[in-house]
Amino acid sequence: MTTARTHFRPIAERTLLTLAFALAILEGYDLASLGVTLPTLLQEPGLGLTTALGGIAGAVTAFGMLIGAALSGAFTHRVGPRWLIIASSILVPLGMIVNTLAPTAGVFIGGRAIVGIGLGIVLPTLLAFVAELSHAGRRARNVGIVMAGMALGGLCAPLLASVLLPGQSYRWIYLAGVIPAVIAIPFVIRLFPESPVHLVRTGRGALAEELTAGMRIPMPAIDAGDKPGALGLRVLFRPGLRAVTILFWLTVACALLLVFGITAWLPTIMQAQGFALNSALLLTAVVATGAGVGMVIGGRVADAVGPKRVTVTAFIAGAVCLALIAQKPDLWVLLILLFLCGFGLMGSQAFVNAFIVTRYPADLRANGLSWALAAGRPGAMLGPVLGAAVLGSSLPVQWNFYAFAIVAVLGAVLALFVPVSVRLSAPNSQPAAAAATETVAGEPQPTAG
Repeated sequence: MTTARTHFRPIAERTLLTLAFALAILEGYDLASLGVTLPTLLQEPGLGLTTALGGIAGAVTAFGMLIGAALSGAFTHRVGPRWLIIASSILVPLGMIVNTLAPTAGVFIGGRAIVGIGLGIVLPTLLAFVAELSHAGRRARNVGIVMAGMALGGLCAPLLASVLLPGQSYRWIYLAGVIPAVIAIPFVIRLFPESPVHLVRTGRGALAEELTAGMRIPMPAIDAGDKPGALGLRVLFRPGLRAVTILFWLTVACALLLVFGITAWLPTIMQAQGFALNSALLLTAVVATGAGVGMVIGGRVADAVGPKRVTVTAFIAGAVCLALIAQKPDLWVLLILLFLCGFGLMGSQAFVNAFIVTRYPADLRANGLSWALAAGRPGAMLGPVLGAAVLGSSLPVQWNFYAFAIVAVLGAVLALFVPVSVRLSAPNSQPAAAAATETVAGEPQPTAG
């Protein structure tokens, strides 16, 4: 069997999830590395990173993810998700190498831009890829498991930083994100199959049938009216999807603002409340733990009751916990609230992602998720800037939490208005494809316009 032929071999669900989970751990670690090193970076005299530049570094990471997600939305239907996942998995550690060796703040910020572009490509592409190769009744669960990998990576970053910092150089934190990626990438190249949707789109339906039969998943139904176009964007605004797309974009913006704002500034905010650096980093690890546990459990619940309800609940839980944390509770209460905060704030992004990949038709999942994450990136860019603005203002320290709580409430309202089951209408649709439906979280969802 040729090497090219292995790209069409079925992959066991357990192997798929293990590899995707491992990649997500690396991406979560790389994303969290800025926040956990920021207090040390601000004290590094040779680097010249100020509080304002720290906010810019976080915003540049988010802007890079915007570019990456847009590239994913534009190219996933052209080259297929497999090659996008491989390319982005190489790009992220290259950016981490730049962060490791950066002599100045400008070069460091440039490295974060490279990391952001890679993360922006890999996250939506990987999640849509996993959803596509999952059984309908396990999609939200599997997406939650992969997102839990990102939370675990986010947990590893502060734990490692609490051991190494401030005694060792922050550069070891970034280097630690490179070595596992070099080990994982060859396995991804060898074992990840091509996407069945991409095979059908490129006229290789027989290979798609062979792959889906081997994995015991249904063949994707491709609607003749679902032509992504040059950017893969136009079809997301056709009748029946327009309101869904706009609401998803706004909801994702709120979720990303929370994730990036909290990730970038929580250790610094906890220091402002009187905690030492190591304690602040360990408290941040509690948030990541809550996020990971919540994503796994929430994914299973979402398959049973629908991801919309879980998404709304997560946003509300995050808002309530932030408001209570602002009151400076006792340590044991604080630990519980931070754990629940991880489910609410970081989990909200995972559940929105699961909502998106189960709401769009099968052949539009990758485009829909990629463009939602691209359009939501302004929220991610505003998150670190908002944290820096409140932290550097004369407002009471409680407003570091209240500001993000208000955003969480807005996210819950937006998610609540996303229509769950709308009959999609697409011109020139093939009757057989238009009639095809699959059950997702108890709701009949059209697989094609």
